[in-house]
Amino acid sequence: MEDQAQKLREMMNAKTLSKAAVKKTRVITVASGKGGVGKSNLSVNLAIAYARSGKRVMVMDADLGLANVNIMLNIIPRYNLYHVIRKQKTMKDIILDTEYGIQILAGASGFSKIANLNEEERQSFISELYALSNVDIIIIDTSAGVSSNVLSFVAAADDAIIITTPEPTAITDAYGIIKIIATEVENLNIGLKLVVNRVKNVTEGRKVAERIVNISSQFLNLKVEYLGCIYEDPIVSSSVLKQKPFMVMDPKSKASISIQHLMNRIEKTELVDDKGISRLIKKLFARE
Repeated sequence: MEDQAQKLREMMNAKTLSKAAVKKTRVITVASGKGGVGKSNLSVNLAIAYARSGKRVMVMDADLGLANVNIMLNIIPRYNLYHVIRKQKTMKDIILDTEYGIQILAGASGFSKIANLNEEERQSFISELYALSNVDIIIIDTSAGVSSNVLSFVAAADDAIIITTPEPTAITDAYGIIKIIATEVENLNIGLKLVVNRVKNVTEGRKVAERIVNISSQFLNLKVEYLGCIYEDPIVSSSVLKQKPFMVMDPKSKASISIQHLMNRIEKTELVDDKGISRLIKKLFARE
């Protein structure tokens, strides 16, 4: 037992980890105030854009209710994080490669179990999570709305993207989740970004963004960066029906070009720090 504990301590020791690998992992969390605004579509297609730029990319499906990422890619994972927690599988066993050059980590039922782990299980699971540090980009597709899990993933990110649409209810809900982030996440030290989906033109996207950005600044004293917009495009609904990402179906479509622009803007922003996976693990396992 002592040998096992010693081994775990060694694995958690920063000196035994490849610091270069941990540092280079950028964690991007995608969240929304309500469902149906394009959160999973953004996550998957942004991942493909990154992969095409030469990055090693993983999409972590952290939606506890609906595993939309799997459905969009027509993939049925046999295992998820629950099997890792139960020590039935290792992290490498459950990571799925796809034909699009990205990896998928199915986590849905596993994330709900994290809070109930005992100390030994926590340490074992943490050591497994470090297997994720061999990728350049991790995109976390969260549940719609606000939960403690969503807030943990936001706090753990280098970049947290809130996605909305021009619909009044979506705008209200987007501001709502930003307000909760501002009040509930301690020592908020991330790049909080806003994306407006399904816009008719650039002007519409900018007007929606200005409302949210200005209100957040005035009433929350919180800086929200407008990352950009995604055009309304018939290919998006078509891609969902065909279970094939629109970045693959037509890389030159309006929606695809919009995603490419978003990726370019993210890459132009510097990381808040270089903790990557270490920050993700720390925030996921923070004790109340």
